[in-house]
This record gives sequence, structure tokens and C-alpha cells, in this order.
Amino acid sequence: MGAQWKQKSREQGAAAKGRLFTKLAKEISVAAKSGGADPGMNPRLRLAIEQAKKASMTRDTLERAIKKGAGLLDEAANYEVVTYEGFAPHNVAVIVECLTDNKNRTAPNMRVLFRKGQLGASGSVAWDFNRCGAIEAAPPSADVDPEEAAIEAGAQELEAGDDGQTRFFTEPTELDAVSRALGTAGWTIHSQKLVYVPKNPVALEPDARAEVEAFLIAVDEDDDVQDIFVALAE
Repeated sequence: MGAQWKQKSREQGAAAKGRLFTKLAKEISVAAKSGGADPGMNPRLRLAIEQAKKASMTRDTLERAIKKGAGLLDEAANYEVVTYEGFAPHNVAVIVECLTDNKNRTAPNMRVLFRKGQLGASGSVAWDFNRCGAIEAAPPSADVDPEEAAIEAGAQELEAGDDGQTRFFTEPTELDAVSRALGTAGWTIHSQKLVYVPKNPVALEPDARAEVEAFLIAVDEDDDVQDIFVALAE
């Protein structure tokens, strides 16, 4: 089914790690601003912290991001979500979600990045995607049936994820409820977010796919880009 494009392998250089930390810090700040600085009472913040720790973010950087979002520093976090729609090479539909504190910086950057594709107006490709919730979770044991868990938790669909995990899909309004139900059933929640799932993903020949992948990598390397959703078959 697919939900979100991710680079299969990131270069391990300092620049790439810095970009990753920037994206993670933004998510932590926004989570702390919207739900409070206590991860015990804020599931989104708790998951963001877990992802940051897996990426080896330092404790000082992590705590600063939390305090910035919670308004405990002079420098407040004023990020907003800005969505761009358009086409990658070979007319592949793409939705890019940015988290930015300066739209006057982000907009021209997106126009430049989309020169190898085509930047569209709002709604130009969103009609070809379903908006839904996605939860990445690991089962409490190997003998647990993911399909049964999905039914009991109220998920609509599921598919195999990475490293033995399962990806559950929900109605947007049911994301938190399904996530809590899975957690209560013993599943370990690794991520939960709203995503765009393509209705008609396209399959490309290797050379054409490589062009699309190169385009997506370039877009993903912009510091303001948080998530990319693409109608490309896996």
C-alpha cells in the first residue's frame, strides 16, 4: 500500500546527520508546543524523543528542542505546516510537507527543487491520494496475528513494515484511538502520523525510477521538508 517515501540509505556524513537532527528537533518542538513538555502525557512528543534517541541526538539538543517548543526559552518555536503538490519526473505525483518558520524562504526553495518536475497548485494531486493515519508498531511476540490485532484495535488496513513491524492504517480521526488500543494490547508503537497514501501508484523502468529517486532525494535534503509522499509503486 505504501505511505511515505524514505531514503533507503542515507549518507553518513556530518551534513546528512545535521539535516536529520534538524528535522527531528522541529518535530520535538512542535510536539511539545501542541501537547506539553511531559512525554508521559504527550504521545507525539514521546515518539519524537524515541526517534531522536535512535538517531543518537545528544541530550542537550533534545532538551533544548523540548524547551523551545514549550516556550521555556527566549527563542520560541513558531513552525507551521506548509504543503506543496506537484509532479516528479515522468509525471509521478508528489506531496511534500514542510515544517517552517519562514515561508518566504521555503516557497522559493521548493520552486527551485521542482524545476526537474512540476510544482502544482493546491489540490492538483491531492485528489489522487487518500488521507489517513499510519501507525508503525512491533508485536508483543512473534505468534501474535497482526490481522486480528488490526480488527480488535479498529484499524482499516495493514501491511508488513520494516524489521518485523506492521504498518496499520486508520481513518484520520481514529489515529490516536487505534494507537492507544494497540499499545494496550502490548504492541510497541514506533511512529504514528497522518499520511497521504497514493490511490494509483505507478511502476517505472529502472532508469526512470532512478530519475524520480534523485529528485526525491534532492527535495528531502531541504531542511524545511519533513515528509514526502509519492505515487510510486514499491
